[in-house]
Amino acid sequence: MTIHIAQSGDAALKPCTHDYQVNCGNCRLNSICLPLALESDDIQQLDDIIQRSKPLQKSQHLYREGDDFQSVFAVRSGTLKAYKTTDDGREQVTGFYFPGEILGMDGISNNSHASSAKALETAAICEIPFTSLEKLSALMPNLQRHFFQLMSREITEDQQLITLLSKNSADERVAALMLSISGRNARRKLSATQFRLPMSRVDIGNYLGLTVETVSRVFSRMQKMDILQVDNKEIKILDADGLRAMANLSG
Repeated sequence: MTIHIAQSGDAALKPCTHDYQVNCGNCRLNSICLPLALESDDIQQLDDIIQRSKPLQKSQHLYREGDDFQSVFAVRSGTLKAYKTTDDGREQVTGFYFPGEILGMDGISNNSHASSAKALETAAICEIPFTSLEKLSALMPNLQRHFFQLMSREITEDQQLITLLSKNSADERVAALMLSISGRNARRKLSATQFRLPMSRVDIGNYLGLTVETVSRVFSRMQKMDILQVDNKEIKILDADGLRAMANLSG
């Protein structure tokens, strides 16, 4: 993953740029990406294997289901969604990926991607060839450990989604997603209470197993309860404790 160091002061609040000349040493996400806990010389070795191309445009694919697995990818700016195609040709959204997060690990087991990944908006991506990452990880225990932690997080989040879809009400599902986005923003030193949703209501419903109408009704209910302020895709969390309670989470 190419994650970058958050700068102090105003720089921490600036959105990621799409500058594909950036490197791991100066990327503001590196405190949450693979360079975490690496020495400067090690970061340089990691940076040497990373490939950066021009940004993906909205709706452009990073990879498609069934493509040969060759690399994992770190999101530097923008947001992507992962989805699988059902037997009857429908799209099933399986995840959203924000800056500082890694995707593509679904291809490791069978050497082919189990899902597709598409940009929801203009997105800058760092590509990390997996064979090179394997070699580096063998030489850098900290890098290997952090990559395993990332894989573990991915598995945990998959399990949480399965639990979410099998047991929770519509209110709980939407509230849990808002809390997830809030927490991911906080990791990137961005506002945990005010953010723009990069995905559509259709994608939210698809991901959570709800109709678009149900998603809209839940948002309306949250507004009436003064838990959220919703203006199209702009979200402001007014009552974090109320949101946690709605998500059926403690603390």
